[in-house]
Amino acid sequence: MQIVFLDSTAIPKHIPIPRPDFAHDWIEYERTSAEETVERAKDADIVITSKVIFDRKTLEQLPKLKLIALTATGTNNIDLVAAAELGVAVRNVMGYSSTTVPEHVLGLIFALKHSLAGWLRDQTSAKWADCPQFCYFDYPITDVRGSTLGVFGKGCLGSEVGRLAQALGMKVLYAEHQDATICRDGYTPFDEVLKQADIVTLHCPLTENTQNLINARTLSQMKKGAFLINTGRGPLVDETALLDALKSGHLGGAALDVLVKEPPEKDNPLILAAKTMPNLIITPHIAWASDSAVTTLVKKVTQNIEDFVKSL
Repeated sequence: MQIVFLDSTAIPKHIPIPRPDFAHDWIEYERTSAEETVERAKDADIVITSKVIFDRKTLEQLPKLKLIALTATGTNNIDLVAAAELGVAVRNVMGYSSTTVPEHVLGLIFALKHSLAGWLRDQTSAKWADCPQFCYFDYPITDVRGSTLGVFGKGCLGSEVGRLAQALGMKVLYAEHQDATICRDGYTPFDEVLKQADIVTLHCPLTENTQNLINARTLSQMKKGAFLINTGRGPLVDETALLDALKSGHLGGAALDVLVKEPPEKDNPLILAAKTMPNLIITPHIAWASDSAVTTLVKKVTQNIEDFVKSL
């Protein structure tokens, strides 16, 4: 079988993907553009990819393709209906980041509550050296313990974030779906979580119902001075509304590991704002990427491929 890895730079170079235990040819590309996809995948039985788009038009030009093995959880880059109709299996990977993402979120909580970005940025200048006393008080510092955390999405990541937050002495509220008529046990109505939370963290999947879940209206419902953390998917947040809420001072700060367009344009308003706003933290979609998580991920990718071939 021919296996083609279309975007190998989605995996750190020091963590190689284990090769499957059946006879195969392995072809690897660091990156693949939309214009290159069909040519590179036309002879492949199996494609490995993270972010290459496989829409219906692309899939129809790949009659030999049997499997798309994703090095990710999200399947939104694949037309799953077309793939099923054309007999192309799609296998994603779940659960590999259940430690690293919650730890990243906890790190962002501390960074926001203790204004770490502001203090760190000051050290690129002589601000502290020029201070007439041993310290200064330019940025707010508030306690994590006793804060209320609103968790949107109670899957393995949201649940683990909640568990860690409770261990730190935080009150944790899991938000019910936005338009739910009944609130399930263990959940709090959507609007109530927005009103009560000192920090909102997003762990829900991106669907038609959750796109722009955080928008001008929902941001206005949040407590003045509250923080927003998004390590889920960029389009869960209306970026224009978020920036407006930060500039107005209604939102106390935000920490984002994901954006609507990745990589962002250099003139992305949030990227530009982060250069001057100490209460806006942006990391480049790396919450998932601890060495242990990536090692687990690539092992599961190979296992998905082997299990699929055995089933033929």
